[in-house]
Amino acid sequence: MTVNTKSITERAIEKAEEHKDLSYEEMHEFFTDVLNDKVTDHELQCFIVALSNKGETVDEIAAIAEVLKSYAKDIPGVEDKVMDNCGTGGDRSGSFNISTTSAFVLASAGVTVAKHGNKSVTSKTGSSDVLQALGVNLNFDAERVAKELNQSNITFLSAPHVHPKMGQIMRVRQTLKRPTVFNFIGPCISPLDLDYQFLGIYDRTKLLTMAKVLQRLGRKNAVVLNGAGHMDEATLLGENHLVLLRNGNIEEVIIDPTDYGLTLCDLEDIAGGDGEENKDILISVLKGEATRAQSETVLLNAGIGLFIADKAKSIGAGIQTARQAIESGHAYDKLNEVIKNNEEGAQ
Repeated sequence: MTVNTKSITERAIEKAEEHKDLSYEEMHEFFTDVLNDKVTDHELQCFIVALSNKGETVDEIAAIAEVLKSYAKDIPGVEDKVMDNCGTGGDRSGSFNISTTSAFVLASAGVTVAKHGNKSVTSKTGSSDVLQALGVNLNFDAERVAKELNQSNITFLSAPHVHPKMGQIMRVRQTLKRPTVFNFIGPCISPLDLDYQFLGIYDRTKLLTMAKVLQRLGRKNAVVLNGAGHMDEATLLGENHLVLLRNGNIEEVIIDPTDYGLTLCDLEDIAGGDGEENKDILISVLKGEATRAQSETVLLNAGIGLFIADKAKSIGAGIQTARQAIESGHAYDKLNEVIKNNEEGAQ
């Protein structure tokens, strides 16, 4: 009888390089070792590249997500059902911060939003970059975060601050300079137990896989979408591909923005820049002073989010609710409320 004396790490790398899927248990064990400093940077890099070349399964992604979430900081005392609308990044579109802008619209329309994000890795400006330009405090304090969710129904969670054991993963991810499984994992590991999720992904082939991951992670309702132009947001560039998870049922749909009275645009119409430029675009959208393409892109994304969060009976109704939130000034008021709370907290 031959005894397998290879380590967990060696077996994981070998299987991935041979294009063999790891079981949930194998992946859970391997990433527990990663977070306990038992895997070198080189070994983790080899594994992630091999996993990406092989293609990630539902079990593999869910196992990584559950291990990383189990090591995240706790946020006790949150009273309401919570939504995240974080995208994977990796689409290299150079757009403005659509999901961050949409988060303020969602919150102003009654959704409790815990926006989980990071600095830019594969794009020009990540959510953390534009939030820092706005003066939002991304340092983690569990009591402050719970208070923001309970009183203002919106908070922002910076991945490096709520995942203290992710230093090695972030270091390795930076060296790769390519989309990896961590693009898919990032939006799945909010420290909160999410009821609702809006997940935009750059890889259309992973729509159904990620919907099943979110189902396994216990989401009540969720949407996984890949926008026209293969963006990780819903866009006005053409047809958007969605997988809806609602009350345990999964449905694949394609939506055309023109069906909702929205106008198609080109990618350059929603281009962004650095944190300061994207801050200006965000403010102009919430004030109702942005270009049609910028405003309607946010309306589409917020409308889908409102539908998923049970605040609208359809995507069309969600778009109308989002429009009212902006036209009434409620969305801009929500932004000012967040900025004011951060200024008072800094004193």
